[in-house]
Amino acid sequence: MAPLRARREVLGALIVVRTDHDDPFTEQDALLVADLVKGISLSVDNARLHQHTRTAAERLQRSLLPRLPHIPSMEITARYAPSSTTAQVGGDWFDASTLPGGDTALVIGDVSGHDLTAAVTMSQLRNMLRGIAVDCQDRPSEVLRRLDLATLTLYPHSTATCAYALVKGPLSGPWEVHHSSAGHLPLLLTCPNGDTHYLDTASGLLIGVDSTLARPTARDPLPPLSTLLMFTDGLIERPGESLSDAMTRLRRHTAALAQAPLDVFCDELILGLGAGSTDDIALLALRPTPPGI
Repeated sequence: MAPLRARREVLGALIVVRTDHDDPFTEQDALLVADLVKGISLSVDNARLHQHTRTAAERLQRSLLPRLPHIPSMEITARYAPSSTTAQVGGDWFDASTLPGGDTALVIGDVSGHDLTAAVTMSQLRNMLRGIAVDCQDRPSEVLRRLDLATLTLYPHSTATCAYALVKGPLSGPWEVHHSSAGHLPLLLTCPNGDTHYLDTASGLLIGVDSTLARPTARDPLPPLSTLLMFTDGLIERPGESLSDAMTRLRRHTAALAQAPLDVFCDELILGLGAGSTDDIALLALRPTPPGI
């Protein structure tokens, strides 16, 4: 029996048994076992350290994500799933809030990089965007323009994608979604009957490149009980697969889940599409629900 030691700690023991009593262990056997436990101890300690680092990174990432508000006539759900292949934090984020004028603001974004710097920058961009959105309450393209200018001024070496949307309408509807994208994947609208389409008419350059370029804002109707989905690329992108095929696959999944409860809708997307992802995943889903339904 030989102890597994690492950093002055006993992690376990290696027990070697021979069934032939006439052939005892030799000194060479003892040296072989000693070499074995060194390698095993190092592997076990590295695995424990990796798991500890990954758990700490995930806790940090989750602590930076916001709590979702309660919005009358709106169901809203979000999910964050860390990468299964890295112990580092990422730059994925989502946010939702009710602005002073009554509009519902929805945000999703992804800061480039997978390290502590990306996570910190993500938190700072999210907070800046919150302040800009509350202060100006302007169309999404203008909010993103101001965020772009602030990012280029304060964090000149950072880039990020971001989609910003405003849900407008009275308590009982009808509703519209005003949206703009800074290099981010388009919003996906899934109607109760399973019809799906991407809201991709308001795309612009990503954040941190050129704040002087014009950004568009688009307006689309948001039918009752439809599901508006915002997501980061970790949900759909796979090595060797075209983005078009990945986006088509997502449409098929959301169409099949069109009438599922919103929590189930989000969970099934993570389980069905996120299992093989090598990147973090963030998604934000909103479903307008008129009173009495």
